[in-house]
Amino acid sequence: MDVSNHVVIMAGGIGSRFWPMSTPQYPKQFIDVMGLGKSLIQLTAERLSDVAPMSNFWVVTSKNYVDIVKQQLPDIPEQNILAEPEPRNTAPCIAYACWKIKKNYPQANIVVTPSDALVVNTTEYQRIINEALAFTAHSNNIVTIGIKPSRPETGYGYIASAGQLDNREIHKVEAFKEKPDLKTAEKYLAAGNYFWNAGIFVWNVNTITDALQRYTPDLADRMEEMSHDFYTDKETDTLAKIFPTCEKISIDYAVMEKSDRIYTLPAEFGWSDLGSWGSLRTLLQKDEAGNAHVGENIKLYDSKNCIVHAQDAKKVVVQGLDGYIVALRDGCLLVCSLDNEQMIKEYSQE
Repeated sequence: MDVSNHVVIMAGGIGSRFWPMSTPQYPKQFIDVMGLGKSLIQLTAERLSDVAPMSNFWVVTSKNYVDIVKQQLPDIPEQNILAEPEPRNTAPCIAYACWKIKKNYPQANIVVTPSDALVVNTTEYQRIINEALAFTAHSNNIVTIGIKPSRPETGYGYIASAGQLDNREIHKVEAFKEKPDLKTAEKYLAAGNYFWNAGIFVWNVNTITDALQRYTPDLADRMEEMSHDFYTDKETDTLAKIFPTCEKISIDYAVMEKSDRIYTLPAEFGWSDLGSWGSLRTLLQKDEAGNAHVGENIKLYDSKNCIVHAQDAKKVVVQGLDGYIVALRDGCLLVCSLDNEQMIKEYSQE
């Protein structure tokens, strides 16, 4: 383990597409979504525990979730739990963590990851992350992990490779592509040089702060201003004053699509961003009728292709459904066709 390595976990999302399991008060990254006995953020920290010491782990989250993070990840130093006053997308989130790290660890080599994805093959995941860290440690290169696609997926963004480097697994990035329609996704799959964008980034701290200063100088200026009060009793007030004025912008738009130093490391380690009930169903063990469930006492009769998630229910009986979501949490019940799950966010807000 290299003690100059740091891990930044982004954990501020509300997971609205997973209502009622996930709510703004207690979102999916803090839930045992898979029925494995650990939440998604706990699984994320666990698979990175051999990459960096826990003293070098950082969590950027909403001020509303700080206590949950402390409870679920007690080995991460309390001062490394960074509370955003309000969400401003991934670029300000990442910038805050990286400027904070840089002040005390100017040689840090950093992995940035979402908190709510699933990885099946943790050994291969760790190998890929360490390969990327070796590439960025003493260079001004940025690596984004690309997932080798197994299907023409329309729910993910794509990374287009411009070609593989000599004697390396790493590819130069040609372009980033938005979520495609099915026909375009099929073309990407057939081309062989397109990879799913997992939102996992590796860079050294000087590379990313220099890139943000070059491509988003206004954001960088705000970080520089705030950094004077980092690690002091003024930090919370300064953050509350300045952070909400940062532009809402993703790291993809801020840096990744502008820099000419972007590389990807294509990987196969059983990754899913768990972005929907349908994606969760594909990962769970299913019965002969294609039904999947999480919960202790769930019975399905004359039903097929359903997902039932009811961990706090004494007993659930489902009869006669085809392709439905049945989810129960804290007294809220959802029964919705998988074909219409894109409406769940809207339904939950009405």
